[in-house]
Amino acid sequence: MLSFLADENFNNDIVRGVRRRNPGIGILRAQDVGLSGEADPVVLEWSAENAVAVLTHDVATMTKYAHERIAAGRKMPGLFEISRSVQIGIAIEHIVLVATCSLDGEWEGRVVYLPLK
Repeated sequence: MLSFLADENFNNDIVRGVRRRNPGIGILRAQDVGLSGEADPVVLEWSAENAVAVLTHDVATMTKYAHERIAAGRKMPGLFEISRSVQIGIAIEHIVLVATCSLDGEWEGRVVYLPLK
C-alpha cells in the first residue's frame, strides 16, 4: 500500500481523516519526522529515501522541485498536489483511493493533481 508524507503546511484535518477512514494507510507529517522548517528539496529527498509519496497544497514551489528531481533522473516516489479549495471529504476519499488501489512504484516520477478526474 502506498504511504505518504504530508508536507508541513498540509491540512491536518485531511491527515486525521485519512487515518480515521483507513488506519492501515501510512501517513506521516513532516513535523513528526523532524522536517519542520526544511526547504522543499529536503522534504522531497527525505520522501525518496523513505519511499513515501508527498502530499502538498504547494503548487508553486514543491511541484517545481519535484519536476527538477524527475528531470535530473533522481528518485521521486510521487507528489500529490491537492488544492486548498478541494473539500476535505473529497480529498480524504481520493487519498484513500490512491493509497489502497496503487501498485508498487506506480507513482514514481509523477506529479499528480487530486482529485483524480
